[in-house]
Amino acid sequence: MPVNNPLELKEKIISFMKIKGPNLPVYIAKEIGLNTLFTSAFLSELISEKRIKISKMKVGSSPLYFLPGQEFRLENFANYLNSKEKEAFNLLKEKKFLKDSEQDPAIRVALREIRDFAIPFKKDELIYWRFLTVLESEFQISEKKVEEKVVEEPVKKIEEITHLTTHLIKEKPLDIFEKKKEPKHKEKKKSLKKQPKKSFKKQEESFFNKIKETLNKKSIEIIDIIGISRGEIILKVKEDKEYILFAFNKRKINEKDIIKAYKKSEGYQLGFKIFFLGDVPKRIDDFILSAKNLQSIEKIE
Repeated sequence: MPVNNPLELKEKIISFMKIKGPNLPVYIAKEIGLNTLFTSAFLSELISEKRIKISKMKVGSSPLYFLPGQEFRLENFANYLNSKEKEAFNLLKEKKFLKDSEQDPAIRVALREIRDFAIPFKKDELIYWRFLTVLESEFQISEKKVEEKVVEEPVKKIEEITHLTTHLIKEKPLDIFEKKKEPKHKEKKKSLKKQPKKSFKKQEESFFNKIKETLNKKSIEIIDIIGISRGEIILKVKEDKEYILFAFNKRKINEKDIIKAYKKSEGYQLGFKIFFLGDVPKRIDDFILSAKNLQSIEKIE
C-alpha cells in the first residue's frame, strides 16, 4: 500500500501499543496494513525519536517493541527465555536482590542476558542485581531486616560475630569475585558469535533506508515491496507511471543482473529500473544500447 501519511501511521502504531502493550512487528504490521519490513522501518524511526523502546529478549527471532513505562509488561513473555535464563529470572524474582559474586557462573552469565528483568547496581564496589519491578531503595530496607534478625538471635560471642561479619563483608566477596572472572570471558565469546547476524540485519536496514531516502528525494512513491533477499530489494514504485525497481547492494552489476530484472518485470507487465551503488561501466552501456537497437535474432537455416 502507498505510504501517504507517515505521521498518521506512527500515531496508529503508538495507539495500538497503548492498548496491546509490548508487541511483535508482525502484529503491528497487520494492525497498520503494511508488510513487516516497512513496519520495521517505522519502528526504527520511533526508537530514534525515543517514543518507543525495544527489548533485549527475543520471541522467536524478533525483539518486542513497547512504550516507555510498559517495561513491567515484558514479564508476560518470560516463558520465551531459555532454561538457564528462566532459572535466573525466577531466582531473582523470588529473592528480589542477588549479589553477583555469590551466584553460580551459569546464573551470573544468564543475569547479564536477561537485562530486561535484571537491573545491575553497585554497593561498596560490589555488583548486585535487582528485579525489574523492585526499587533499588528497597535494598536498604532488606539489609536492615537482616541486621535486626541477627540482633534477635541468642547472643553468643559478640566479639567473634562482629569479627566474622567484618571478615565476610570486606574479604570473602572480593575473593569470590576474583576467582569467578572466567564466565565473563565465556560471555564475551557468546556475544561475538551473535555479532555477524546483528551486523547483517543492520546492513540490510541501512540499505533499505538509503533506498527510501533516494526515492523520497526523487519524489518516487513506493507502492509495494515485492521481495527482499541478501543484497537485493525489489519494489513496485510510481513516478509518472508504475514500474518495478531493482536495488542491488553492490558496486558492480553485469548483464545477468539486467536480464534477471527484465524477466522478473515481465511477470508484472511493467517496465523496470535498476539502482546500485556504483557507476555504470561502459560495457553495460554498450549492452543496453545494442539490446535497444536489436530488431531480431534469427537462426541460419
